[in-house]
Amino acid sequence: MQNPSTARFADRDSTPELTAFRAEVREFLDARLPPNRRFTSHTLDRQSEATTRWWHHTLAERGWGAPSWPTTHGGTGWSVVQRRIFEQECALAGAPLMSAFGVVMVGPVIYTFGSEAQKAQHLPPILDGSLLWCQGYSEPAAGSDLASLDCRAARDGDAYVVNGQKIWTTQAHWADWIFCLVRTSTKGRPQEGISFLLIDMKTPGIEVRPLWSIDGLHHLNEVFFSDVRVPVSNLVGEENKGWTYAKFLLVNERQGIAAVAHSQVELERLKRYAGSTDHFASPPINDPYYAERITDLENRLSALEALEARALDAPEGSFEAAKLGSPLKLLGTHIMQDIAELYVDMSGPAALVAGGQDSAYGSFGAEVMTNHLLGRAHTIYGGTSEVQKNVIAKLMANL
Repeated sequence: MQNPSTARFADRDSTPELTAFRAEVREFLDARLPPNRRFTSHTLDRQSEATTRWWHHTLAERGWGAPSWPTTHGGTGWSVVQRRIFEQECALAGAPLMSAFGVVMVGPVIYTFGSEAQKAQHLPPILDGSLLWCQGYSEPAAGSDLASLDCRAARDGDAYVVNGQKIWTTQAHWADWIFCLVRTSTKGRPQEGISFLLIDMKTPGIEVRPLWSIDGLHHLNEVFFSDVRVPVSNLVGEENKGWTYAKFLLVNERQGIAAVAHSQVELERLKRYAGSTDHFASPPINDPYYAERITDLENRLSALEALEARALDAPEGSFEAAKLGSPLKLLGTHIMQDIAELYVDMSGPAALVAGGQDSAYGSFGAEVMTNHLLGRAHTIYGGTSEVQKNVIAKLMANL
């Protein structure tokens, strides 16, 4: 019998070309994704470094290392619908997740604003996963108010000397490079004195300390810079113009955080779990209370998918793309949280059992609670929900 979520997505392919493309993606996944690599993680936070690098390399060999990039820089040239199909099929197959810090975040900044030397140095290893990145934005006193950051970069001949701290730095313990917002001037408005630096994590003076979060996992870190010398050639664009590049990056980041395809697949798994007699004497899906919550999530996801299609179709860096990034992030992250919460509510005491397991019906037991706890951060990173509402209000005022 066909996987119901597969059938649901396939029915949306209205042309023979798209049906053939979906079949091509499935064939690739069947050939290159062995059973022991499938469903090893539902989030990048529980995925190993080795698996992440392997999957980037595997996709790059097929020419699919950066689905959203222009073909001139190694991208696929796929349409919006093709990119959505690819994401859906990867989620359905339980494929490893791509690390967004290189492909989604810093890569587009480099090919849009970077020098030719920076493009030649950094884009190929981002494509094939041979070098992984992390993001140096937040600081202990600069999270939602990112413009108040205080990590300093002082010019000294042909180098910047960086001193300061970054926090909540995901995968800094893996990363080969970090892209950093640093303060290069204290004159004028805070946003006007920020620059965008690319820093090799092996540079002397960098210390990474682990942070263990409420989900019991290590994916966050503190990063300390003590007289770290960074070549001036690692400055992206112009000095003191980093805020412009940071905002460009955040639009792409927020679209990715919405994770529409992931939520679609996860909701289909939840529905099968809710209707299972293997786990429930009386399946929750037959309870009007749970059925109504599932229907509400389906409706919200359908609307979010339409919004995502508009955002993906908008020219990169355009006002259309910018104005849709925050709504996508706001709505998508709350949907993810609500799916995780519904899992917990339906699982009841089973969500507290240590050593949860996976089955064809999705995650339950301890993993259900881990997902729920991890999900509390979805509405914080990439700009809190409150920040997104302020951004939306300002954009609407300029319409």
